[in-house]
Amino acid sequence: MITSIELGDFLSHSNTKLEFENGVTVFVGDNGAGKSSIIDAITFALFGQHTRKSNKGLIKRGSNQGFAKIGFSINGKQFEAVRKIDSKGTLTATFAEIVDNERVEIAAGERKQFGESMTHEVEKVIGLDFEKLKIASIVQQGELNTIINAKPKEFKELLNAIIGIDKLDVASESMKAVNKDFREKIRDMFGYDDTHIEILSRDLERYQKEITESKPEKNALELKQEKLKNDVDDLREKVESDTPKIDKINQLELRKKELLAYAKEAIHEIQHQINENERKIHDCEGCFEHASLKSDWESKILKVEEAVEDTIKKIQEMTNQTISLKEKLLLASKLQLKDNKCPVCDSNVEKLNPLFQEEHLRQEISEIQNQIISKEKERDMYNQKKKEFSAKIQNARDAEATLRAYSINSKEELIKIQEDIEIKKQKIPLTTNGSLVEISTIDTHAKMIFENILKLEEETRGFDEREFNNLKITINEKQKSLSQIDQQIGAISEKISKGEEQINVIEKAIVGLRTVKEYVTNLNEIQTNVFSRDGPVATSLRSWALNTISAKASEYLSLLNTKIQRILLSEKTRDISIACYSKNEVLELESLSGGEKVSVALALRLGMASLLGASNLNLMILDEPTTHLDAERKKSLVEVLSQLSDISNSESRMQFLIITHDAEIFEDSTVEQIYKFESSEQGSKVTVL
Repeated sequence: MITSIELGDFLSHSNTKLEFENGVTVFVGDNGAGKSSIIDAITFALFGQHTRKSNKGLIKRGSNQGFAKIGFSINGKQFEAVRKIDSKGTLTATFAEIVDNERVEIAAGERKQFGESMTHEVEKVIGLDFEKLKIASIVQQGELNTIINAKPKEFKELLNAIIGIDKLDVASESMKAVNKDFREKIRDMFGYDDTHIEILSRDLERYQKEITESKPEKNALELKQEKLKNDVDDLREKVESDTPKIDKINQLELRKKELLAYAKEAIHEIQHQINENERKIHDCEGCFEHASLKSDWESKILKVEEAVEDTIKKIQEMTNQTISLKEKLLLASKLQLKDNKCPVCDSNVEKLNPLFQEEHLRQEISEIQNQIISKEKERDMYNQKKKEFSAKIQNARDAEATLRAYSINSKEELIKIQEDIEIKKQKIPLTTNGSLVEISTIDTHAKMIFENILKLEEETRGFDEREFNNLKITINEKQKSLSQIDQQIGAISEKISKGEEQINVIEKAIVGLRTVKEYVTNLNEIQTNVFSRDGPVATSLRSWALNTISAKASEYLSLLNTKIQRILLSEKTRDISIACYSKNEVLELESLSGGEKVSVALALRLGMASLLGASNLNLMILDEPTTHLDAERKKSLVEVLSQLSDISNSESRMQFLIITHDAEIFEDSTVEQIYKFESSEQGSKVTVL
């Protein structure tokens, strides 16, 4: 039971201390006076849980921190739970046992990473967690009669929550996850899981059928392969015997081409020699005659050169005479006689010297000029002769140079060259495309090549190259067919090999997967029968819970002095029904009075609380149980609540905390412990009535 509650700057309470005794305690007061804060204080101190939005919302306005301290007793032992919260959101918590007025700390804080949890220790001592405490011990506003007014299906869901069927759902999902993980591991191991057994069996049959059909096909291909190999071997043997002949045919053609090429080259060389010799004869023709006259022409050119020099000398002399006469003529023009007197000395002169007579001088000049012209022509004639003689000398020199160039020293050598030309011309065949026999007469090398050709023709006589090529084509075609058969045999062999491997793998997999399937089937049966909310286990749990709740609720009803002697809860397919019994008949819920309905609701709540193991704390909180009740039903509720003291003093020793704003309904009740809550500027004020 709760023995004390202390609140410091917690919600609307500045400093509130409450002491509790066994039995019924009522909190009365207007809305907002801080009554429901007691519920948040209890759950916060014990479990760190509450109905507010955040922990900081628990701190009284204007304060930096707040705390809630709860004292309670279980099985004769005293405990204390304290939690504090500051404006920064920092939480501190301690849970201790009171031994000889001394605090013995059990746990502090929620350092779960270090294996320390005050909440966990509180849950161990109380025997309930926060969610179960809410179901077992806290009836929120307007929820008192919901247990009997709920639809059968909703009642079943409530019962499922009470007995922890939701844990079965979690376990069922975990089981599914286990099943899924197991299947994934099996799939990773085998590549399949138990759902593939039928598929694998079909694959096994298919591979077996493929192997059965493939083996005869492989045997037929191997026979065909053997025959083709023999054919190819025979043909290759024949080709190998004829291959040297095709090589000799090729050599024969090469020799013929070689002979023709050599003939062309040899003929070209002979023709070149003939041309060279003919050019020698042509170039040397008349060279001996020209060379023999060289001395004569050199003698003649010397004489002509002397005549040219003499003529030039005479022309120069006459030119000088002409110049002298012209000077005299100029002087004579100035020495004209006047009156037979000398123009120089003025002496009498009968007749001038001819050397000073102009006429005479002009005549002399004219004669000399004519002689100069005659000599110049003579000089030109000698120069022409000189050119002619120089040309003939040059011809003689060129003839000597030509003879030296060709190393010809006598006419007999030229005659011998001419004879050699005639011999070479006889060796040249009329055409290089003519008979090879004729070509072979060019020289000894041509004859040797021709003899090699005759030998090759003899060795290849009767060989048909076209037939040989056709034979090779046939071999290639058969070889391609053989290669295709090899590929087909390889593909079938691989198909058979892979099929056998797959059969081996599948057979092993099927054996393993059948074991897996048996295991998975067992897991599914466990999931269906044990963890399913509608399975045998859940049904048995609900049946046991319904019987337990029915028995406990009936016990409580017997203490509430109603005509209802017994309550029976029973499960149908999808819902739970409530049956009430008097001594002689079955009572319908709709026929019960308001007080009777409240009694049934309380009895069921107490029965559920007992089922949840609430006997450790033995606490039930009713928050505004009169909400939405009319005056008659409120009166009925008070009558029932007044009897709670008797229940609390029974062997069950339940503690009831009733929160209501209808204080007047308890004026004539037998409830003795009543706290009044009022709002003030300092916060909630609590007084004992």
